[in-house]
Amino acid sequence: MQVVTLIILLFFCKASEFRKVRRNNRANNDKSNNSKKNSSTVKRYAPGIPCDIYTYINEKYLDCQEKKQTTVQNDWPEDLIHILLARNRIRIIKDNAFSKFHILKSLDLQQNEITKIEPQAFFGLKSLTTLLLQHNRIKILSEEVFIQMPRLTYLRLYDNPWDCNCELESLVTLLQIPRNRNFGNYAKCENPAELKGQKLKQITPQIICQEENGGPKPLEGSKVTKPSVDSTLCHTYLYPIATLDCRRKELQQVPTDISPDIIKLDLSSNKIKRLQAKEFKDVPNLESLNLSNNGIEFIDPAAFSGLMNLHELDLSENKLCNFQYGVLEDLYFLKKLWLRDNPWRCDYHIHYLFYWLKHHYNVNYNGFECKEPEEYKGWYVGKYVRSYYEECPNERFQVHVGMDEEDWEKMEDRKQIESAKTQAVLLTVLT
Repeated sequence: MQVVTLIILLFFCKASEFRKVRRNNRANNDKSNNSKKNSSTVKRYAPGIPCDIYTYINEKYLDCQEKKQTTVQNDWPEDLIHILLARNRIRIIKDNAFSKFHILKSLDLQQNEITKIEPQAFFGLKSLTTLLLQHNRIKILSEEVFIQMPRLTYLRLYDNPWDCNCELESLVTLLQIPRNRNFGNYAKCENPAELKGQKLKQITPQIICQEENGGPKPLEGSKVTKPSVDSTLCHTYLYPIATLDCRRKELQQVPTDISPDIIKLDLSSNKIKRLQAKEFKDVPNLESLNLSNNGIEFIDPAAFSGLMNLHELDLSENKLCNFQYGVLEDLYFLKKLWLRDNPWRCDYHIHYLFYWLKHHYNVNYNGFECKEPEEYKGWYVGKYVRSYYEECPNERFQVHVGMDEEDWEKMEDRKQIESAKTQAVLLTVLT
């Protein structure tokens, strides 16, 4: 009997221990599951700055372009000098949005979806000199918005659907003050129909506020002649250097209203067939000019007149066969010249460009190869020019085909030295 009782007690003890183990395991599993959920939540919603922050020439930049931003973030550092917010989804600029950026110099808000800017949106920006608002959806804007920026000197407003009525009167007045010569130069009315296409800097406040006959009267007198091609389709970037980006805009001519402070101009992948005289006379500070992939067939000898500061010129992927004499004469400080993928024709007319490059040995160039006629196809132009002056036609086809341009130059120098030695010997004998 005692043995049976002892066995029963041992059974109940084991059962109790088993239940404790199960409860402990279940509790541990619940904790691990909770910790997994918590860790995944933290990982999924971990905070971070999707924008790039860097320093260039001792000035701090925040590059937040094409980041799908809809508002200004509170965690951006206060010591920024330049903020780039182009190509985002910002619709409204609220009061005090930039109030903490006291030393900000430039603010790029172009190519967003901005429809409204509250009166105190730019409060605190006492150091701002440049504000880019082009390519948005702004219809009405008051002068009050810009009072907060006493140092503002450069303002872009074009490619917005401006509604030229009385609410826009104060802005029009601001733009037409003489000292604001760089304010909204290309902004135009979209509505009403009577004023569509008129520049805000050319209409008077009295005209946009007239309500006779249900709307404003059209401008009287002769209209200002519009340039054949303007730059409102292009994108302007002022930092790190003043750049006008006109790539792939179907342009058939060089824009006639390029700002004189532009340093870099990109006109690649358009349809410009000819460059006329003094095409770039209004941009004397230009340092980089890209005209590649346009189908250019002709360049006037004075096309680049005045570009004494130009360092880089890209003429690749065009239809140039030769250069007329004088085309490059004003480019005293040119350092890089792209010439590839042009149908260079190796005849007497190509000599000017070859000798200009030879005498301006500091200019780096590429792609200067004969494409026509067939007998010289694939030759370096330098090799063709030297063969042109060979006394014996057979020398054109000596075993030098595999040599590059540098080897040819060395060979040419050796020939000149040997020739000079021979002449010196002859002179000695005669004496």
